[in-house]
Formats: sequence, C-alpha cells, structure tokens
Amino acid sequence: MVRLDRLVNVLGGYGVRLAGRTDARTVQLRSVAMPDPTDERRVVGDVLLAVGAASVAEAIAWAREARATAVLVRAGDEAAREVPQDAGVAVLLVDPAVSWSQLAGIVFGLVLEGRETESGRGPTDLFALADSLADVVGAAVTIEDRLSRVLAYSRSQQAGDPARLETILARQVPERLRELFEARGVLSRLAASDEPIFVEPDPEHGLTGRMAVAARAGREVLGTVWATCDRPLTGRRLTALSDGARTVALHLLRSRASADLERQVESDLVIRLLEGSADAVTALSQLGLAPGPMRVIAVRAGAARDRAAALLLAFDRATTGFGWSRPGRSTLLGNTLYTILPGEEAQGALAWVAALQAALPAEVELVAGIGAPAGAAELPAGRQEADECLALHESAGGAPPVYDESWGDILLQRLRAAARTGRTPARGPVGELRRHDARHGTRYVATLRAWLEAQGDPVAAAERLGVHPNTVRNRLRKIGEITPLDLDDARQRLAMIIQLAALGE
Repeated sequence: MVRLDRLVNVLGGYGVRLAGRTDARTVQLRSVAMPDPTDERRVVGDVLLAVGAASVAEAIAWAREARATAVLVRAGDEAAREVPQDAGVAVLLVDPAVSWSQLAGIVFGLVLEGRETESGRGPTDLFALADSLADVVGAAVTIEDRLSRVLAYSRSQQAGDPARLETILARQVPERLRELFEARGVLSRLAASDEPIFVEPDPEHGLTGRMAVAARAGREVLGTVWATCDRPLTGRRLTALSDGARTVALHLLRSRASADLERQVESDLVIRLLEGSADAVTALSQLGLAPGPMRVIAVRAGAARDRAAALLLAFDRATTGFGWSRPGRSTLLGNTLYTILPGEEAQGALAWVAALQAALPAEVELVAGIGAPAGAAELPAGRQEADECLALHESAGGAPPVYDESWGDILLQRLRAAARTGRTPARGPVGELRRHDARHGTRYVATLRAWLEAQGDPVAAAERLGVHPNTVRNRLRKIGEITPLDLDDARQRLAMIIQLAALGE
C-alpha cells in the first residue's frame, strides 16, 4: 500500500506527468493491474498500466472498467489537453521513451512492497508480523532498526514491562538502556551472531528480561527483534523467534530498496537544481515543490567516533518520510548535506536545522549555513551562499549564519581567504606599519585602524584604544614619518580599511 503522491513523486524522475484528479494524491493504492490481450477477463486494480492503449481516452475507459484510481498511459505532453475534467481517474502520462518493463518494475515494487509506517519508512505489515510472532512465542515483540529505533511492535502485552513501554513511546531505545546493553555486551553479540541471546532482568531499569536476535542479510545487520520474557525461550518458541527474524530481514530489505529508489530520484533532481538546470521549473515540479522563494541549507555532521557515519545518519533523518510529507528535498554531495527548503523567512530554515539536530543522537554535532531566498534559477548562487555561511559557522561557531544577515562577515571571510594566499600587497602603508610594530613593539597599526573606524575622530579612537586623544594625534604624526600616507584621500582610507579587515588586524 502506498499513496498516489509518493508514486507520482518517484515516477516524475522518469518523465511521468500527472493530469486529471490531482485531488486524489492522498488516496492509498493497494494493487496493480495490467490488461492481457490473450485473456478476455476484466482486470481490476487501483493502478492500471494501460499497455497497448491507442489513446488517452481508451486508457481512461479501461481504467473505469478496472475500477482504478490511477492509470498510466504512454503519451506526449500535449496529451494532457485530452484528459477531460470529469475523467474520474488520475491520468499519469508516460514519456514514450520510457519502456513499460521499466515502469512495471517500479510501480509493482512501490505499490506492493513500498508500504509505509507512520514515520514514512518500512512496511506496515511489520506490525502484523510482530503480532503473529508474539502469538507464537508467547511474548510482547518489538522490532527495531540498526540504530535502536522502533519500527513495529505487537499489540500483545504478555510480559510487557516499563522499559518496553518507554521504548515504544520514545520510538527508540532510551540511552540508559543502550548503555546497559553495551556494558553487558548484548549489542556486540547480536552483531557477531545469528543466534538468539537472553538478556537477564534488571529491575532497576524496568527490564523483566529479553530474548533478542539480529535480523540479518548476509553479514549485514538490518535490525533486531526483541521478545520480553523472564527466562530464555526454548523449543518451538525459540525456533519461531529465529524464523521470524529472517522474515523481518526480508521485509527490511524490500523497504530499504523502495526508500533508496526514491532517495536516488530526489538526489539527482536536487543536484540538477544546485548545479544549474536549463529547466529548473520542471525539476521543481518533479520534486513536488511549487515555484517561489526557497533557501539552500548546507549541513555537515561530526561525531567523535565516525564523521562519515554521522553525515549518513543526518541524511537519513533529513529524508525520513516520503515526498510530500517533508517540507524540503535533500541530497549528499561530497561531505555536505544540501537541502532545498521552500519559504522566504530565515526562521523556517533555522527551525529545520534545529529539528534535524534534535532528531540525531547527542554525540552528533551539526554545523550549517543558510543561503538567501532564491528562485529556481538562482539556486546555484544560493548553494554558494550556503557553503560560505557553513564555512563561517565552522570557524566562528554560534547559531547557523544566514546569508542575508551575515553578508558582511562573509565578505570579510573572502578577504581573509585572499590574504592567506598572498594576494594582498606586502608593501605599502599597512605593510610598513606592521613591520615597524613587529620590530619596535609599537601599536601604530591598531591606532590607524581605530582612527579609520572612528571616521577620523581622535577622541572616539582614543576611547577604543584606552588612551588619551593626544596620544592618538602623536601616533598619527609618527605614522606619517614612517610611511607616506595621505589620510585626506578617501580612496586611500577605504583601501586601508579593506586591507586591515582582510588581515584581521
């Protein structure tokens, strides 16, 4: 089962366009049908692949007979005009260059295997599997992913305990329980073995006891299955738990394949927009984003143990939930997570970064930069702005910088980068004064900068330096003796301010 909007979101990357019944985006699709020219029996399904239809009208007629919510038909963009207002079905126009075999694989995979949980991930029948497994083993069952987040749980409360209830309510294992499991070696044993293990009770942590087994695909652990019990399971109950873990692994593999497909489509479209697309508006439409002001957010993640894993975890959280259930669209480029977020206000982007940080483990720290509002064609510039704000955040800390509020700091950062590469004059008044200060321990550079920032007011400059105004006047006279300097020349004053800012003096 999958919603129509998610199907449209994925197929959009393959040149499919929605026409007619755009109001049906939230409809759940549960089955797929395809006409068989050798069989006269009528096919029935929520999605109809109109293979062989000679026109849009014929495809719509077939869809009505099949009681379908949506129909896919191969036709050019101009065919959208042929879709009547009262078609009664959502018509998905397929680019003739796309083969039916490709589409069939994607549609069948999404509708029949791409089932979603409340969080937007994983098949809903994991809950049914948890219920049936609980009935067989006679214990309350919880299914978790590799990061100890709850994917599904049984309705049964047999041997349920406070620790299980807390885990379900938080949708992940509490940190104190993870620390307990790590201290006992539970997690390392699950990672190394396919055999179920027994976790001894711990009343202090509200734990009556657990049987735990890894759900594994080859050598990779996809998740874990936990059954509450006060003593180890044996016999048929233990076998049922092991078999159930293998079934869970199959479901998780299908779910991951479906999620990875949509992520890839989304990532490709976001990269096109950030690098500059000749048809940016179409790419936005394929992503389900309306034309309007957007901000590019650049994020890097760090953790003491594994920086790469932290970035992948941030990307996973940023892309949790499919298509229309998320405000932004994201991709990974190198060591940076980029997100295109609709909206003009900076507060929305800052809130998005804060929500992402809150969804990550405490040891993962984010740095971020936010570009100025941009239209579709301006997103490459927005990416550059976000990158520069990100670099500023990495060096200065504090709240994530927003370009339209931090452009002055960004400009100074550019100037300092130029200075570090030796692209500022080594000679001239500022250079001469720096060398004199270094040799004689004077403060002529600081005095010159204070006087320039005070717009030539010796009293204000003296306050900045903590000296008497006459001291400032005497130093300025000495500066004139050390290096040729025309403080009455506005262009020279501007040049010196820029150079001093670039050098960070």
